[in-house]
Amino acid sequence: MEIQGRRIVLLDLDGTLTESGPGISASVRLACKAIGLDLPNAAELQRFIGPPIGESLERNGVTGDDITKGVQVYRNAYANPTFPDPLNPGKLVPGMYLNSVYKGIPEALTTLRHEGYILATATAKPEPQAIPVCERFGITPLVDHVYGATLDASRRHKADVIRYALAGLKFSKDAGDRVVMVGDRWTDVDGAHKVGIDTIGVRWGYAEAGELEKYGAVDYAAEPSDLPSVVDRYFAA
Repeated sequence: MEIQGRRIVLLDLDGTLTESGPGISASVRLACKAIGLDLPNAAELQRFIGPPIGESLERNGVTGDDITKGVQVYRNAYANPTFPDPLNPGKLVPGMYLNSVYKGIPEALTTLRHEGYILATATAKPEPQAIPVCERFGITPLVDHVYGATLDASRRHKADVIRYALAGLKFSKDAGDRVVMVGDRWTDVDGAHKVGIDTIGVRWGYAEAGELEKYGAVDYAAEPSDLPSVVDRYFAA
């Protein structure tokens, strides 16, 4: 008799569930100013969304103590009241709240859970930031678990976060469990590949043209409303 295990869907957060560009970009600008780095252009700012902030600064030529300082300034702005709240004039909010859930994501997650999938975020955003973001924007009730990186960089790459999530979920191939990653950037595809799992790419996030294809996503969802059918197709294959 065939062993029937769980069907697990790991979900990236920034650029997959939430449109986080405004808050990340605003926090990056403050970090760059603090370390005297010329502000990146729009295309390079977009590349900050997904990878760990320290790696993005290093990619822009930042070294040594300036990386540490830049990360600290970024995290302070991203996690503490710093920017005008667009919904409440006169109040400040952290950069992580300059955010919104993509239209159709709540419905897609609801459908997937009704179909019996186990849903969990697997984000390179530090978990102490990921949890309040998910709570504020109503994602927490729609997923089974929220997994993220650490603030001390001991768990920062997407592969590390995926391994952490699978351990937390007690993933077991022997029990028939199956899993797929869903994300918008090369870091999602590459991280999943290093752990030996496939990635479904999403078209509404921050990937550059051809990025997901280059790194080997196995299928694609054009819109959030397409995600349940694409996930179904993956697990039916």
